[in-house]
Amino acid sequence: MAFLAMSTKQSWFATGIFFAILWPSASTATKLALSSGQPLVVACCRFAIAACIMLFIAHVIRRKRLPRREEWKQLAIYGLLNISVYLGLYVIAMEEVTASIGALTVAASPVFISFLSFILLKKPISVPILLALLICISGFVVVAWPLIGAATVTVRGLSLLIVSMFSYSIGTIYFSSKQWNGLHLLTINGWQTLMGGLFLLPFMFFTYQSSANHFNYNFWMGTIWLALPVSIVAVLLWLKLIQQDPVKAGLWLFLCPVFGILIAVLLMKDKISAFTVAGVLLVLLGLAISHYGKRKFSIPFRRYIFRN
Repeated sequence: MAFLAMSTKQSWFATGIFFAILWPSASTATKLALSSGQPLVVACCRFAIAACIMLFIAHVIRRKRLPRREEWKQLAIYGLLNISVYLGLYVIAMEEVTASIGALTVAASPVFISFLSFILLKKPISVPILLALLICISGFVVVAWPLIGAATVTVRGLSLLIVSMFSYSIGTIYFSSKQWNGLHLLTINGWQTLMGGLFLLPFMFFTYQSSANHFNYNFWMGTIWLALPVSIVAVLLWLKLIQQDPVKAGLWLFLCPVFGILIAVLLMKDKISAFTVAGVLLVLLGLAISHYGKRKFSIPFRRYIFRN
């Protein structure tokens, strides 16, 4: 029994660590792909790869049913909010911000969701959630402040990044408010990713410049990493964590900004300054306030974090 207990704890720890590494690595992978391609080209390739794999597993291997009637409309709206707008703006913003800042915003997504949940669902705004949102945004500004003058970060990029997180939050709330009638998660993710990518195609073709796209190692390494380890593997790891303990699973989110910054420093040569440390601490504080202050109201935790 002692061996089994130890094995379970080790499995929980390993799953959490891998999730905390893979989830925030999206910003570094995005920057890598953007070094060789246009934002919407990277995004559409990522969505095509991820959607095809998820739909193949869902419908060919696991024989899950196709969406029906109203579910197609729901998937289209969800894909528009969660893929087209959120990730479309995110990848554009990442041209004008550092990988470190991108990792911070991704890790702080539960705070945005909790804040908008109170507004859109007409609930009174919780003081802890409002405070957490202000602290997290302050953290982004603190990290970005010295970089704006050096042209490493632009106000437009930072603004687009924050707007993208609000779109993600609205999409998550929409997803949680709808009935999916037992539709499998891979089916939902696969079709919403495919539809969201299709909505972006006209914009990709309109802005496409052949000279700006080099389908080399950096492009495909970054894009495939976004499609497989981030969009698929991190999702499965998160599901495994929340199936065991949704509350404890949320604690792994506190490691995401730390690993995100470290990955950006190692691979993208982002600089760590006193501003970076202070900003990360503010985001961690905001996450802590949000995590422990939302006990009276919450969207089911398992539904809203794994949409990166």
